[in-house]
Amino acid sequence: MRWGEIIKRLVLIPPTLAGVGVIVFVLLRIVPGDPIAMMIPPGASAADIDRLRALYGLDRSIPEQFVSWFGHVLSGDFGRSISLRQSVSELILARLPATLELALVATLIAIALGLAVALTGVYFRGRRLEWAVDGGIGVFLAIPDFLWALILLLSFGVLIPLLPTSGRIDPQIDVSFRTNFYLFESLLRGRIDVVGALLSHMLLPAIALALPFAALIARLLKASLSEAEDQDYAQIARARGFARPAILLREVFPNALIPTIALGGVQITLLLGGTVLVERIFSYEGIGNMAIDAVINRDFPLIQGLILTFAVLFIALNLAVDVVVTLLDPRLRHG
Repeated sequence: MRWGEIIKRLVLIPPTLAGVGVIVFVLLRIVPGDPIAMMIPPGASAADIDRLRALYGLDRSIPEQFVSWFGHVLSGDFGRSISLRQSVSELILARLPATLELALVATLIAIALGLAVALTGVYFRGRRLEWAVDGGIGVFLAIPDFLWALILLLSFGVLIPLLPTSGRIDPQIDVSFRTNFYLFESLLRGRIDVVGALLSHMLLPAIALALPFAALIARLLKASLSEAEDQDYAQIARARGFARPAILLREVFPNALIPTIALGGVQITLLLGGTVLVERIFSYEGIGNMAIDAVINRDFPLIQGLILTFAVLFIALNLAVDVVVTLLDPRLRHG
């Protein structure tokens, strides 16, 4: 039964995260580079350097460092950032909502575009327009999200400056947020002006993330729709005199949606991973942008906390997709 598999995956989550933690912790300390050397001021004495190493626990052996770090992680403490000198947990919680909101907007854009393109391609099946749709899907799949980000930045930030290309919100907007979920909070408070300002900053990076995902959704859904349209139930509906748009939407689309969700849901995790470069290009204040700064500064605690956070998000998203597919497909619900 599918539910049995989901329960097994829930059981495997703790050892999976522990394995990720071990790999990341060891690799960071094997790769050349000293975080203390990057933060000490010129002319620092050997005693100052040793004191900093002891402060961050870098004077101990790797096994001792891991046992100490992992024990703190189990209690919810990811340590203290070396470069920013703040709690890693607080830094991640402050930036994570921005990335989640960006990923959500990008996913909604991708779904809307993917559905529209797939339905258009199937409706004009066998005609020249279908060839144009297939060619367009191939082009959009071939261009990665970070390249779309550069194209959009140059197009609508330099050549035709219509939208802001950096930051999360205009500095001159006077609003005090109670949470870091700016978009959700503004919607709940009815601040349409703030919502518009947030979306204007979010639109270009969200589109950059959405375009490859939309192309994938369109390809998967179009193939599923074409296959479903050739099934007996669709032919029977056509023989009864139902219009083709009605057959596509009422009969074919629900059956083609399940495999699209199953295969396309995995892409959501790749979209979330793509926020790292896209946020950097648009100076967006999320955990992706912060991850690059952490790597540049060799900030071990922050890198470890961010990678574990991404791992939790990836596992949660994959599990959510499996649950949705199980709920939609009665064959999986009943074994």
